[in-house]
Amino acid sequence: MESMLLSSITALLLLLLSCFTFTSTDAYDALDPTGNITIKWDVISWTPDGYVAVVSMYNFQQYRHIQAPGWSLGWSWAKKEVIWNMMGGQTTEQGDCSKFKAGQPHCCKKDPLVVDLLPGTPYNQQIANCCKGGVLSSWAQDPTNAVSSFQVSVGSAGTTNRTVKLPRNFTLKAPGPGYTCGPAKIVRPTKFVTSDKRRTTQALMTWNVTCTYSQFLAQKTPTCCVSLSSFYNDTIVNCPTCTCGCRNKTAPGSCVDPDSTHLASVVSGKPTDTPLVQCSSHMCPIRVHWHVKLNYKEYWRIKITITNFNYRMNYTQWNLVVQHPNFDNLTEYFSFNYKPLMPYEGLNDTAMLWGVKFYNDFLSSAGPLGNVQSELLFKKDKETFTFDKGWAFPRRIYFNGDNCVMPPPDAYPWLPNSSSRLVFSLLGTLIIAILASIISLN
Repeated sequence: MESMLLSSITALLLLLLSCFTFTSTDAYDALDPTGNITIKWDVISWTPDGYVAVVSMYNFQQYRHIQAPGWSLGWSWAKKEVIWNMMGGQTTEQGDCSKFKAGQPHCCKKDPLVVDLLPGTPYNQQIANCCKGGVLSSWAQDPTNAVSSFQVSVGSAGTTNRTVKLPRNFTLKAPGPGYTCGPAKIVRPTKFVTSDKRRTTQALMTWNVTCTYSQFLAQKTPTCCVSLSSFYNDTIVNCPTCTCGCRNKTAPGSCVDPDSTHLASVVSGKPTDTPLVQCSSHMCPIRVHWHVKLNYKEYWRIKITITNFNYRMNYTQWNLVVQHPNFDNLTEYFSFNYKPLMPYEGLNDTAMLWGVKFYNDFLSSAGPLGNVQSELLFKKDKETFTFDKGWAFPRRIYFNGDNCVMPPPDAYPWLPNSSSRLVFSLLGTLIIAILASIISLN
């Protein structure tokens, strides 16, 4: 008996470990299965000792964007290449260029790291789609600003398609970790159409690099959580305790009390990537609250509130992705932009929401102004609509591409009649048991 129990426990532990091993580096996103960042190198001309190439970065992710301070792209040269000059971008370090007597290259490092130039860069240093400070919009939110480019002149390299060696070990920071890049692959040369659309030219050589994102590689803990409430129940289901970390009472700097008299001095300084969150039970930088507000004869209404608990971060061009089965009957939405996401044909249960430009597309840091909100109106489908068993609440919520932690299903606000049915069922069971015992005594 003991051996059977030990073997069962061992099997369960192995199953749990296998599950954790599977999810720790998983980069597949079920709501954006084909999302990636594609880096394209187009060799546009040969030089006496190398080539000139335009490097373009395409953000094909539907709802995950790159915000300030922007992307940085690195790689390792296959031979002893150098960068003579650049336009639209720059390397963070020049490296040791002492062996060059005639002229100083832009960069001599074996593993250069390139960043985008800032807005306002002189025109003679710009190319198309450059100089955005490394900020890339998501494809669904703003496809015109989902591309970034720079031009690079490479020396000490091959001067033909057969002698050029592709760079290796690509890395993409956006601005922190999270992206994993595959090897460069030679593809069909890119074709370019002139502005008058009467002539087509093509690159001398083209190779692509594909980078995919994993939330588990980006950060060790979640970055957002979801709370729930409804008009038919007084219970407010808060984010699970310690969702994004636990409040450390022995380390006063782990969070900030909003009622502190020294609040201004604590949070002063430049915004950084390291969060300084408001003290709470969940300790998350972002909380999304879903409230079932009203019930009409043929419609029902919900209110969404996004609250920023991070004193060091303003979220520009934020977005929210929500999965709920009634989005195929969304009738009206207020003060948010909306776009349906249909990763699988015939299934319209996922929505992307983001702020209206110059109105609420900027989510301020923690404080009185650190929230945005909107309401959604759904039409009831009599065949599927119900408030019972948590149907009115979302299945999944993402903020800026990161999956938010949901409360456990058994904590969702219950319908009053559901709870009363449960009480009556328990009472009925108790009465039957008492009657049975009385009959057996007689």
